[in-house]
Amino acid sequence: MGLLDRLRDLVRKPSAPSLTIDTPGVEIVVEAFDPAEADSSALARSPAWVAEAPAILRHHLKLPPEKVAEAASILAQDGWELREQASDGESALAHALRVQTLDALHCAQERSRMAGLAQRLGGDSLGWDALQPSGAST
Repeated sequence: MGLLDRLRDLVRKPSAPSLTIDTPGVEIVVEAFDPAEADSSALARSPAWVAEAPAILRHHLKLPPEKVAEAASILAQDGWELREQASDGESALAHALRVQTLDALHCAQERSRMAGLAQRLGGDSLGWDALQPSGAST
């Protein structure tokens, strides 16, 4: 790195803090709970979604309570965090969360993966939504 590069780094505006799954002030910008709707359609109909900005992708899963820890372990291998939201003894509602930039292909792949995982564990994948900070920008 040369002197000119260092000077450019000094005068660049500071980057915005990176998005985490615990970032406050995020809002749902797109949701897809209809299995017949393509993920590309869900993204296209969302005026609030900023395609170039990272988002918190949140899959809603219904799992047997005794399988939540197994699901969390499997999902953690690919950077997902599973958070249990509620349990009635027969089923647990949980969110699988990860920060990523959204596109139709990856949303469809992850939806399929979540459906397969939930089915293998005796549960169901209910759908997904994505959250971004209010007024997200690149």
